[in-house]
Amino acid sequence: MVLVLAGCDRPEGAPTQPGAEAGASSAKVDRSKAGTPLPALAFKDPAGRTLDLGAQDGPVLINLWATWCAPCVKEMPQLDALAGELEGEVKVLTVSQDVRGPEVVTPFFAKGGYRKLEPWLDPETELAAQFTPEGVLPLTILFDASGKEVLRVAGGYDWGSPEAAKLIRDALSAKAS
Repeated sequence: MVLVLAGCDRPEGAPTQPGAEAGASSAKVDRSKAGTPLPALAFKDPAGRTLDLGAQDGPVLINLWATWCAPCVKEMPQLDALAGELEGEVKVLTVSQDVRGPEVVTPFFAKGGYRKLEPWLDPETELAAQFTPEGVLPLTILFDASGKEVLRVAGGYDWGSPEAAKLIRDALSAKAS
């Protein structure tokens, strides 16, 4: 017999993380931090390739996620499809906040069969420390071609909906005009 216990460590009486409830999509689009610059941080993938955020040359949608985060796991296939739909317009980057890095991310990507996403790793959680000190995951942030934040979504969101691609395209076109 196998007994699996899982849980979320949060102080008693603390609010539930947005989107943590099964099937929930309570995420809201937040534009209050528009203009925040894309940090010049570098990350590696399990093969040792480097991603330099400061060297991005177009709009970027960055998703901070973890394998233990239920809303994050739900979003990954949606983000993979969105990356295909937005190919050539917006680069979709998923950056794992798993402290165990490739040990858990590599099998997760292998099982998911993602075709457009790459397994970037942030085991020191530098991005989360900068953008979500309260630790809310998933966190997805859209940066324009000049490296300035346009909007963010904290918590689970339906990135597979037609509204998701429209949200991104509209936000970038409004920023450009």
